[in-house]
Amino acid sequence: MKRDIYKILIDWKIADGRRPLLIRGARQTGKTFVVSEFGTREFANFIYLNFERNPELKEIFTTLVPAEIIEKIVLFTTKKSIAGKTLVFLDEIQECPNAIVALRYFYEEMPGLHVIGAGSLLEFALSSESFRMPVGRIQYLHIHPLSFGEFLDAIGETELRKYILNFKNLENLPEGLHVKLNEYVRRYFIIGGMPAVVNEYIKTRDIINCQRIQRSILDTYIDDFAKYSRISRHVYLRKVFNAAPAMVGQRFVYAQVDRSVKSRDLKDALELLETAGIVTRIRQTSGAGLPLAAAVHESIFKVIFLDIGLFHAVSGIYSDTAREKDFSAIFKGAVAEQFAGQELIACHSPYTKAALFYWGRDEKNSSAEIDYLIEKEARIIPVEIKSGSAGRMKSMQIFIEKYHSETALKISQAPFMNGKPLLALPFYAIESFLQQPLSQNNID
Repeated sequence: MKRDIYKILIDWKIADGRRPLLIRGARQTGKTFVVSEFGTREFANFIYLNFERNPELKEIFTTLVPAEIIEKIVLFTTKKSIAGKTLVFLDEIQECPNAIVALRYFYEEMPGLHVIGAGSLLEFALSSESFRMPVGRIQYLHIHPLSFGEFLDAIGETELRKYILNFKNLENLPEGLHVKLNEYVRRYFIIGGMPAVVNEYIKTRDIINCQRIQRSILDTYIDDFAKYSRISRHVYLRKVFNAAPAMVGQRFVYAQVDRSVKSRDLKDALELLETAGIVTRIRQTSGAGLPLAAAVHESIFKVIFLDIGLFHAVSGIYSDTAREKDFSAIFKGAVAEQFAGQELIACHSPYTKAALFYWGRDEKNSSAEIDYLIEKEARIIPVEIKSGSAGRMKSMQIFIEKYHSETALKISQAPFMNGKPLLALPFYAIESFLQQPLSQNNID
């Protein structure tokens, strides 16, 4: 399965001043698969250590001296380590904090050796108050479920993806291709981007099997609760985990999860789920200037789920998506907003963690809201997922007039339409817009 991050790994391999990599991302987003493919294809020797599966390997890192560590690795694995020709992959590295610390010494003392670490619950190790991260000695990469573009690659539509990535091709896209792409969007809504699910779909085209795998992944996430919370908090994690999908597209209110539970306990549970990568908060911001994070209201936010396919599995709305003609109407617009947010995250630079924002204004006898605000070329661009109601576009007009927006996006399943300042963008063209400069095709 082709992943966009593979090219970034190639660039990392040949880069001057290369640092050890730590790949971050939620469980089952493809970290182990893509690094193993990379190590097998691009290196003469690939050394794989999994600290969760083989806890005895932690003994290797009782020292932080790279030469001694490599000597022990060779003894444990019987594989040679040759600088420039060997990739050492430390999987589930959060199980061995000393291995994370050791990465800085590889950078300083063995810069010619390629080393990558990854872990399903790595974020908890990195955020621990007792852990001191070797700042400046490690390169981070963030991996997410397959984007819609990667999904097209996976199902054999690489040329179609390339075609729509050229922004000039969107304006006069043949009707047949537009219809075809919208049906692929609908399919992606149901399948999602979790690699195991996409792989099953590629092999069998069996949606029922795909749904079983989605349920299995969700069960794995629930099983993980014991690894990052006390037993007494499991009930809160489950409550938020089950309630979050129902609140996608609307302000998250703790009382709607369970009125009998203190907000503080539910807040802690939500933060744990966000650390695990299962949910992402979309914070409300004033939109008055950059950076968007500078004017957020921490207590006012929405959420999206990790993956749109898993979102369907939790919500049980497969049939709704299969039969609804208007994508933006599915589950009261939540599915479309989930898709757009997931695309914004997937298209974000993998070197930093993505942050999502939306705009909301509450005034007496009046309220307004824009689904997303994004930053592009030092400009704030409002993004609305078209719902068909006049009120929603009224919010867009209020924002454009208030902040003199030169570019705004209306995303729907309608064909592309180039207007100023409002640009009508099909769901399948989000990646294309984000990759093109604003001056391209008279957008500016």
